[in-house]
Amino acid sequence: MTRLLAIAWKELVQLRRDRLTFGMMVGIPIMQLLLFGYAINTDVRHMPTVIYDQDLSTESRDLVERLVITGFYDVVGHVHDYDEISRAMRIGHAHVAVVIPPRFGEAMRAGRTARAQLVVDGSDPQTVASATNTALSLGAARAIELSAERFEKLGRGKSPEPLTIEPTTWYNPELKTAIYVVPGLVGVILTMTMIMFTAMAIVRERERGTLEQLIVSPVGRIELVVGKIVPYIAAGYIQMSLILTVGRLVFHVPIQGSIALLYGLSSAFIAANLALGLFFSTIAQTQQQAMQMSFFWILPNILLSGFMFPFEGMPRPAQWLSQVLPLTHFLRIVRGITLKGASFADVRLEFLRLCAILIVLVALTSARFRKKLG
Repeated sequence: MTRLLAIAWKELVQLRRDRLTFGMMVGIPIMQLLLFGYAINTDVRHMPTVIYDQDLSTESRDLVERLVITGFYDVVGHVHDYDEISRAMRIGHAHVAVVIPPRFGEAMRAGRTARAQLVVDGSDPQTVASATNTALSLGAARAIELSAERFEKLGRGKSPEPLTIEPTTWYNPELKTAIYVVPGLVGVILTMTMIMFTAMAIVRERERGTLEQLIVSPVGRIELVVGKIVPYIAAGYIQMSLILTVGRLVFHVPIQGSIALLYGLSSAFIAANLALGLFFSTIAQTQQQAMQMSFFWILPNILLSGFMFPFEGMPRPAQWLSQVLPLTHFLRIVRGITLKGASFADVRLEFLRLCAILIVLVALTSARFRKKLG
């Protein structure tokens, strides 16, 4: 028993001296609890919505206002045809569209059934459920109000339903979970493996005693960073190909857009994760610390990027924080291309943001190398 306690005391002393590991043991649980407890919210509200109002009547404007008042729909623009709706959804500008046909107000005033359409982006099932259920509930409540008003006014018995809202789901009409999850898994798996591959790179060089050879070599800092990244990019593309192939063959996930475009844009995402892994390796003193840092980074990516929880359900500060995560932008790219057939113009902004993150990570990693090698 005495020997056991002696070994345990030795480990505690060693842990206390390892300030980085001790800090992560204490700080990571607290940070993640506060961050995720505040940010995770499955109640999707404030969904960006476009309006296609072909009637422009008092009744059509009233319907839109009632939808906005619920707090679930934020009107971000008006469109003039279905092509503009498709474009807005492909670029991520809108997830919902309200379509009001001509003579909507006339039908309502004449006692006939006034029909409106709700178009929802099916690439996010949680958004579909929230948008559809809210609109149907509002439509049913409004129909009861109108029926009561007609009865008081005309004294009639049964009359046609005054208002119906007909939901339509685009891009994933059957709401299959695999169609939504598998494209996202491309980004999640690449994030996990790419960061881990490189997080231990410099630490491994130090532990093997080969770091000194790099110090005296004529290779520059940026050349060293890029040289460390390049071999793993090929590994990333192999993983990506396997995921897409299995997803297509087993889960029947469609690829509506250009696969070449997807592969081309993925290079920035893969390189950004590899650069981040190298950055962690310049901070960590041991391979264990590098692995701990990798896990610390991976969890926020999964929870805040929109992979598991709707982006619109998060509070504004969490949404701003998610913008620095490469996975947030890559998910929009991969889902846009595979499920919506997005072109480069549709996902250009997300790609530019990925490139900006990549440049910052390479610069930070190079600066850390200078400090390490200096």
